[in-house]
Amino acid sequence: MQVSSTDPQKGPLVSSDPSPTGRTVRMPRDERRRQLLSAAHKVFVDSGYHGASMDEIAELAQVSKPVLYQHFPGKRDLYLAILDSHVESLLSKLLDAVQSTDNNKARVRATIGAYFEFVASDSQAHRLLFESDVARDPDVAERLENFNQTFAEAVSRVVHDQTSLPESSSILLGHALIGMSQVAARAWLDQERSVDLETAIDLVSRLAWRGIGRVDQEAPAE
Repeated sequence: MQVSSTDPQKGPLVSSDPSPTGRTVRMPRDERRRQLLSAAHKVFVDSGYHGASMDEIAELAQVSKPVLYQHFPGKRDLYLAILDSHVESLLSKLLDAVQSTDNNKARVRATIGAYFEFVASDSQAHRLLFESDVARDPDVAERLENFNQTFAEAVSRVVHDQTSLPESSSILLGHALIGMSQVAARAWLDQERSVDLETAIDLVSRLAWRGIGRVDQEAPAE
């Protein structure tokens, strides 16, 4: 019997059927790794990190535990690999949005839109990133901090280049935009998307632009 699951990056993925002898069909290493990550992603979403087990992941992936351990020494390694995949995907989308136009108002909308679209396409990825039950783990916290810092610096460079604000103030605004996007997207999910996606993006973008667009002319003297 086949078992379907969802890959964090490449969508639906179907595990290999057992052979007539009952042995697991050998896959190329990269394909097997994707299959294991896909199964682990589903288990972590359903059970949380602490509730997940390697036995459950191996069973869903239709592999033996030794096969699972050949690729990932432990549950924590699986979780960090999935986290890295989501962080890389979201950061790439956001950085592309920041650089997508020279019109600052459009840039704000593109950036917030990229965040909401990521959440809309895979809300479980967002929850795994920002509502994890292991958020205080040093390696998890470091990855999220690096994500926030990299994105904030990208936003701050644009703000700094086009305003009279000092670098420290520009970085603070970058973090503020991240926080606004994350909190708003989480609220949108919690409200079960009662506001349609485009309206949500438009509302949050207008709020952000009305603040960022005026901050230079209203900045206090240093």
